[in-house]
Amino acid sequence: MQIPSKLPDVGTTIFSVMTRKALERDAINLSQGFPDIPVPSRLRSLLDEAVAAGHNQYAPLHGVEALREAIARLLDGRDGHRPDAEREITVTSGATEALFDAIQASVAPGDEVVILDPAYDAYGPAVQLAGGSVVRMPLEAGSFRVDWRQLAERITARTRLIIVNNPHNPSGAVFSRTDLDELAALVHDTGILILADEVYEHIVFDARPHHSVHAHPQLRERSFVVGSFGKTFHCTGWKVGYCVAPPALTAELRKIHQYVTFATMTPAQVALAGFMAEEPDHPAALAVMYQSKRDRFTAHLERAGFKLVPTPGTYFQLADYSALSDLDDVDFADHLIEQTGVAAIPLSPFYERPPAGQRLLRFCFAKRDETLDAAGERLCRI
Repeated sequence: MQIPSKLPDVGTTIFSVMTRKALERDAINLSQGFPDIPVPSRLRSLLDEAVAAGHNQYAPLHGVEALREAIARLLDGRDGHRPDAEREITVTSGATEALFDAIQASVAPGDEVVILDPAYDAYGPAVQLAGGSVVRMPLEAGSFRVDWRQLAERITARTRLIIVNNPHNPSGAVFSRTDLDELAALVHDTGILILADEVYEHIVFDARPHHSVHAHPQLRERSFVVGSFGKTFHCTGWKVGYCVAPPALTAELRKIHQYVTFATMTPAQVALAGFMAEEPDHPAALAVMYQSKRDRFTAHLERAGFKLVPTPGTYFQLADYSALSDLDDVDFADHLIEQTGVAAIPLSPFYERPPAGQRLLRFCFAKRDETLDAAGERLCRI
């Protein structure tokens, strides 16, 4: 028996497709964005302790209090503003749930949502399920920066939400303070809301600061800001994220959250709260570690003949393979697995309409050094 599809144009995500191919061909998987770096040993111990201590039943809808307070301290130290842990912070089952909840809470049938292309593939389907219309705005080719005049032209009386991703997946581009000021000016005196996907917030390189929407007074009052513990503590499989928003927006988000997952894994929340209290400097150390991995891996890519796109943030590296092949990116990603045993992600699935002739792959370098070196050796075979 078949039913009408609510997402007729949506298939299996490119991340799942490339991971399946990597498994089938025993390839080194640099496609899906998960680290093979061990979870900190103390955090693993705290998870065991939380289970043994009986923290195995439902957590409060909005999250364990100690974890919400830890998030508030983290953001206060980073952004100079402490959100109200009771009324403005919600713990979710991964950042993807927070993104979905925020979209369902804010978008009604007929509303328009601006998405910057290339974009993480979860945004568009969530907008469609809410009955909204997606308005795509391409980022500048090469630099992946926002053309703010062009974005202003996409704004109409029906625009309800603008989704921004900083640092940006898949390009690694990061916003400057000027970018946030431009965004604030664009939505000033409107009812437009901002959904800020900031899951790579701690992974910004070359001594650049991370400019969060949460740190910007004019934007903070109209924004959902989403973070991820999976990216920060190397535990993507735990699926723990959070959303910070003003009380009125948080109240609406929680109405959705309570009917999506209601509560997030209790022992993981308790363990994360304990680890953040014991190791408050862990997030600040990520940039140095990942910058070293970026530089290590990009040296391999250059030796293999790839041209690099600058990566100021995230743990992804874009590589131009136009000197190596005229294949489109989907075919070349398959060719790469077959010829070298290394899996990467083609960039075109992140777009509604990919730029003609673009030859880019995305590699994840959130891996142990030995994994990166092994992948580098294989890539040089191309």
